[in-house]
Amino acid sequence: MDSVLVEKSGPVTTVILNRPEVRNAVDPATGHKLVDAFLDFEADDNARVAVFHGNHGAFCSGGDLKALSASNAKAWAEDLAFRENGNGELPPGPLGPSRLLLNKPVIAAVAGPAVAGGMELALWCDMRVMEEDAYFGVYCRRWGVPLIDGGTVRLPRIVGLGRALDIILTGRKVTAQEALAIGMCERLAPKGKSRQAAEEIAGELSRFPQECLRADRLSAYRQSGLSVREAMRQEYWGGYSCLINEGVAGATRFAQGKGRHGDYKEI
Repeated sequence: MDSVLVEKSGPVTTVILNRPEVRNAVDPATGHKLVDAFLDFEADDNARVAVFHGNHGAFCSGGDLKALSASNAKAWAEDLAFRENGNGELPPGPLGPSRLLLNKPVIAAVAGPAVAGGMELALWCDMRVMEEDAYFGVYCRRWGVPLIDGGTVRLPRIVGLGRALDIILTGRKVTAQEALAIGMCERLAPKGKSRQAAEEIAGELSRFPQECLRADRLSAYRQSGLSVREAMRQEYWGGYSCLINEGVAGATRFAQGKGRHGDYKEI
């Protein structure tokens, strides 16, 4: 049984963790397969948006601690150490894609547990759709395993430092309802429907002019830490070519009657 599955439907690519015996925990081999899957998505000109999902009612229960304890943990950590090569590229994260900087959006479809490194993988995505009984949590707090797939970086930026420290230090369970209330996820879905909901959102995003969508997405990420003036300068020059390449054509379609009265079926 393959631990990572990839399914494509037009411009939407769904990457699926498939290790039900360990609630989709990620071992080193699975981490590398996830990296390959998302790099293939990035390189596919026909693919516009990805959905990241876990089979069998679990998103991801984190790193496979049994595999870690049974292997040379130091060698695993050294292999994935944060070192840049000559091109400024980074090696894979401990759970795979957490250090990738993609140019296209990824939506997490979260069922059941997304805990420890699984929570970090969900935070790596641009958006999170959680089923009503799904949950986050730094469950690795109990075993002395640190967050090294971006959790201490992304969570404070998403929910604020105080809330992030509460979640990180206590290792407590964060329900889907709390996650929605504090901005840790963006949508809720009924049990068993997170993938469907995420793929519907992905389909909608895929319909939009892509150069503009990707430029706005990149600007939203890059503005962090910049002054307002510098961030707005970056926003303008990042969007300039989109305005010429896509904006003029879009304005022309609007002037010709498209999108009137909220009808965006043909845009």
